[in-house]
Amino acid sequence: MLTLVISASSLLLVFCGFYFAKTSKEMPKNWYELKTEIRYQYIGIVGLIHDFMYRSRDRVALYKQPGRVAVITGGNRGIGLRVAEKLLACDITVILGVRDPKSAEAAVTSVVDLASSGGKLICEALDIGDLTSVKEFADKVKAQFNKIDLLINNAGIMFAPFKLTADGYESHFATNYLGHFLLTHLLMPELKAAGKEGQNSRIVNISSCAHLIGRINYKDINGLKLYYPGTAYSQSKLAQVLSTRHLQAILDAESAHVQVNAVHPGIVDTDLFEHSATTAVPFVKKLVFKTPEQGSRTVVFAAIDAQVEGRGGSYLSNGGLGQIHRDAKNPEKCEQLFKFSCELLKIKDFGSGKI
Repeated sequence: MLTLVISASSLLLVFCGFYFAKTSKEMPKNWYELKTEIRYQYIGIVGLIHDFMYRSRDRVALYKQPGRVAVITGGNRGIGLRVAEKLLACDITVILGVRDPKSAEAAVTSVVDLASSGGKLICEALDIGDLTSVKEFADKVKAQFNKIDLLINNAGIMFAPFKLTADGYESHFATNYLGHFLLTHLLMPELKAAGKEGQNSRIVNISSCAHLIGRINYKDINGLKLYYPGTAYSQSKLAQVLSTRHLQAILDAESAHVQVNAVHPGIVDTDLFEHSATTAVPFVKKLVFKTPEQGSRTVVFAAIDAQVEGRGGSYLSNGGLGQIHRDAKNPEKCEQLFKFSCELLKIKDFGSGKI
């Protein structure tokens, strides 16, 4: 009887763990969805263990850098807000690309005393999933600054229901990857102008450990034939890592003083989980997930720390190198995704800043 009770209790515990950790509020409807959920839960557990084991390494030293300029997408909440807070503490001019500039400014001023800060805050309208909005935002930035020291591609969505953007792309692919790919291309001349020997300008692509279970489906990039939110998210995050690797190869070949890194900020308690089943157990997230401030550390580490200088093309996690997808170790796979992205956006000369 005791054995039966223990077995039943163990099964109930496993089921509850699975149920409340799903990427979707609904139960899987088929084997494909169940397999995706199991893979996510495995990679999530591994990620939480990594966050715990390397928490002492997950630190960043802030220092004054007046005169430098940083562009951040989506800095009005979560990790992005805390990244903006840290960069402003370094006396860096911070340009936030956000949907609602007024609310973003209010969010930043709630955590930063701009009157006493040596940094300057500029908020501009940007919907990173809308390519027209990306172009308009880039034009505004270029009109104000001829040099950009830091570009932090932070804005994103996660596990959202199926939706095509106005440009006809699946929302995760457009928001998490394609819009940032275009923005990086458009601002590259300013990034190159800011970099110099011993102090590269830096691009930071905020990815996720979910990239490890991702796959680029070139035959159905928008998920029109088969869509599942977790699959779309991991695809977009893998795309960020693959393009990071190839872009660094291009920059190295040009001897440009620009470096690009991908970052996994950790498993962080933010609004990105709004579509997942974890919203039913907020106390668990508070207990085991990182805070947004903790999640911002490796992002800022990649952006300003001297240890990262000259180490472009790396995937960073908890203040050090992280495990990377096997495709990211294959230059041909990275180039394939990069060229595919250029074809989608009709970019003939990446980095020229022109379409």
